[in-house]
Amino acid sequence: MKINPISHPLNATVRVPGSKSLTNRALLIASLADGTTRLTNALFSDDSRYFAKALQTLGFDIRLDEASHEMTVTGLGGKIPAKKADLFIGNAGTAARFLSAFLTLGNGEYILDGEPRMRERPIGDLVEALSQLGCDIRPADDGRSTADHCPSSIVHRQICPPVKIIASGLRGGKTNIAGDISSQFLSALLMVAPYAQSPIEVELTTELNSKPYADMTIAIMRDFGIEIERDGYHRFTIHPNLYSLISNYPIESDASAASYFFAAPAICGGTVRVENISRNSVQGDIAFLDVLKQMGCEVEETNNSITVHRPQGSSIVGVDVDMRDIPDTAQTLAVIAPFADSPTRIRGIASARVKETDRVHATCVELDRLGVRVEEHDDGMTIYPAEEMRSASIQTYNDHRMAMAFSLIGLRFDGVTIENPSCVSKTFPNFFEVLAQLQIAG
Repeated sequence: MKINPISHPLNATVRVPGSKSLTNRALLIASLADGTTRLTNALFSDDSRYFAKALQTLGFDIRLDEASHEMTVTGLGGKIPAKKADLFIGNAGTAARFLSAFLTLGNGEYILDGEPRMRERPIGDLVEALSQLGCDIRPADDGRSTADHCPSSIVHRQICPPVKIIASGLRGGKTNIAGDISSQFLSALLMVAPYAQSPIEVELTTELNSKPYADMTIAIMRDFGIEIERDGYHRFTIHPNLYSLISNYPIESDASAASYFFAAPAICGGTVRVENISRNSVQGDIAFLDVLKQMGCEVEETNNSITVHRPQGSSIVGVDVDMRDIPDTAQTLAVIAPFADSPTRIRGIASARVKETDRVHATCVELDRLGVRVEEHDDGMTIYPAEEMRSASIQTYNDHRMAMAFSLIGLRFDGVTIENPSCVSKTFPNFFEVLAQLQIAG
């Protein structure tokens, strides 16, 4: 897909879909509650559909109304109807991690599998933590126990789907988990813990990456009536309890998806307003606005919209920023950086190497393809200003964020073609239609 550059300063208002992170957390928690919850402004994308389909396969009544952006979930108070199921979750990382923990509450045998890339994405830290709580979860192609299969923590961390869960309820107790690969492991444990037979205490053995996502999980659990005892990001205690029923639960618009439109004025100049999102969002990626302010953009906030503006004639400056808490916006910053008047250093995103692709390496390769000088580091990259670029067909590695981020360069430079643009269906199916709205001069 050829991206058409924009010759005028931006003056656009857009709306992005519901949050993937909130939609999938709400799907799981509503399934654990007792009764029917209607999720409004829910995200309909590959990831959320895989999650909803898996719950349907497990016997839950999940009604999907895509035209109205609504999902209706009838929870069963912690019970999982199916005693046996093979679940395919594509490359949906949240579905893989959340369902692995969720299935331990059942009574039966379940297999969780995905696309080839999902089979390369580690889940061993969660497997180990669940095993410490008495769960029988193991590589699906191995009949031995997890402990037999993975006697060392180093080998354990290499476990990827498919996994088999032989469930007989979640016993409870104390467990340790690493937080340096994905905060989703911790979130998965926290969300199912109220339905354990005894209290669960989770202790982190490493620094927690993407802390705002754990905060998001705790916030949505609180919305549904569950309080967590915590010692910062080091220790969490959850007592047996039941989620309260919420008949109508609105989903915030996706802050990660909004980041591309927040970024557009930094590249093109002018103004973009994103509706139905607030700085009070529970989503950590809203903090990307602080990075844009550091670069020289102006940000205006209301109760239901955020506007980003770069005045005509002004320039943006490079930044040195640790993005370990907002790694999904690192590629967004990376495509702004060539247009800055000084280098940009992105730090703290080593965990991005085990996302849909190795995002650190892939971003560096594609910037180099455009003629941008870039240095790759273990935990990120340094990107230098580029006075000129060369035409290129951008490889997306079947990663939605590669496609969406590099499209932004095409708004300023005439020579960007995006390969496999349909990969945006993972989280933002109508991304290119919304991007086209920026073409309209104010």
